Amino acid sequence: MPMNPRILVVDDDGPARRLVKAVLASERMDVSEAESGEEALVKLHERVPDVVLLDLHMRGLGGMQVLERIKADLPSLPVVMLTGSHEVKDAVQAMQLGAFDYQTKPYNRDELILVVRRAVDTTRMQSELEEYRRGARDHAAAGLIAQMGTSLAIREVVDQVALVAASTFTVLIIGETGTGKELVAQAVHRLSDRRHRPFVALDCGAIPEALMESELFGHEKGAFTGAERRKEGRFRLAEGGTCLLDEIGNMPLGLQAKLLRVLESGEVQPVGADRATAMNVRFIAATNEDLESRAGVGAFRSDLYFRLAQYSIRLPPLRDRRDDIPAIAMRFAQEAATELRRPIETIVQGALDLLVAHDWPGNARQLRNVMRRAVLQTNGLAVRAETVRALLGDARRERPDTPPPSGASLREVAQRAATSAERHAIVEALRASRGNKAIAARALSTDYKTLHLKIKHLGISPRDFA
Repeated sequence: MPMNPRILVVDDDGPARRLVKAVLASERMDVSEAESGEEALVKLHERVPDVVLLDLHMRGLGGMQVLERIKADLPSLPVVMLTGSHEVKDAVQAMQLGAFDYQTKPYNRDELILVVRRAVDTTRMQSELEEYRRGARDHAAAGLIAQMGTSLAIREVVDQVALVAASTFTVLIIGETGTGKELVAQAVHRLSDRRHRPFVALDCGAIPEALMESELFGHEKGAFTGAERRKEGRFRLAEGGTCLLDEIGNMPLGLQAKLLRVLESGEVQPVGADRATAMNVRFIAATNEDLESRAGVGAFRSDLYFRLAQYSIRLPPLRDRRDDIPAIAMRFAQEAATELRRPIETIVQGALDLLVAHDWPGNARQLRNVMRRAVLQTNGLAVRAETVRALLGDARRERPDTPPPSGASLREVAQRAATSAERHAIVEALRASRGNKAIAARALSTDYKTLHLKIKHLGISPRDFA
């Protein structure tokens, strides 16, 4: 914005118009004139001023009509109405249509200058705010592109994020495991007006079903056995900010109804509380499942699905944007080199060709794991093709069972057989759920904690099945 504020004075009374111009010009303002509403609209099209001073009653196109046209095309442009002393009611009506203020004739010089300066300051603050928002959008978009790639598919995702961030819509992010759903949710938060408030991510598959309601909504003291004190729920931690419900498909059906009430009412009722209290949280949900299909067969509440999917962002898998793989692999290699203190400088072309040709069922998360292991196994300055080939060729299957030693007791044989059968069942459940422990636990009719402990004891890595 130029140093001198630009003012447009619109009045069909020549002496009155020139008087206003002289007063404002004496304050180092750049003042232009229009003697009719029609001329004013033409000048606005040629150059937008910082403030418009508009006479209410003019021949031809009246001030009220000009105001409506300005607010339709330039809603943030401050318009100060100029009226006769008997036209105050009209001026109030004009302010209801969006006028910034009004001045009555004959003008008080100091009041006129004060009102115009306030309007100029408003324009400048709006301009600075928009510049800040544009910078924040560019920064967040650049960060997302740096982490996810530069392909057309990712740029379309970035455009969607920028579009929905400024809204109040609930967002559903859909994508396979490892495609970066949490990164996208964080970008939506950073681009929104909630960016200075908390971002809280909750994994709906990592919270045991029996504790989920208390964890999300909170509970009162004495609400159940072991509730020795009042506890705020996870939703309250996101007050004023954004809450990501990751893997929302793992939420039990009974709790889905309560979540829907929270979304619809904007209120949360802790377990054991007599009433609900207002809450100010924006919700984003993420899933690697087809929730719409699940809702169609009754495995997920259809009303909750449509409430969550006010705006949907679908993330493309890595195999559908192979051009992004070299840059992402190099970034992961550099991160691992810093972490492991290895002097890695590059990835040879042969290794990149292997990485690009791979289908990456675990997407970027799987690629990161491969690059960390590749950097760990590299002694020189470059990750070699043979290192990557060996890592991509690793058989992702459970460890073979060893036969019991000669002379083992019947009890030892039975224990080994039970352990082998248990391992096989867990591995198959993890394979079917693509490494999702919550889904695997439900398939095995056990609780999440028990399965987690057995997986740890048996040395099984769920990530191998992602």
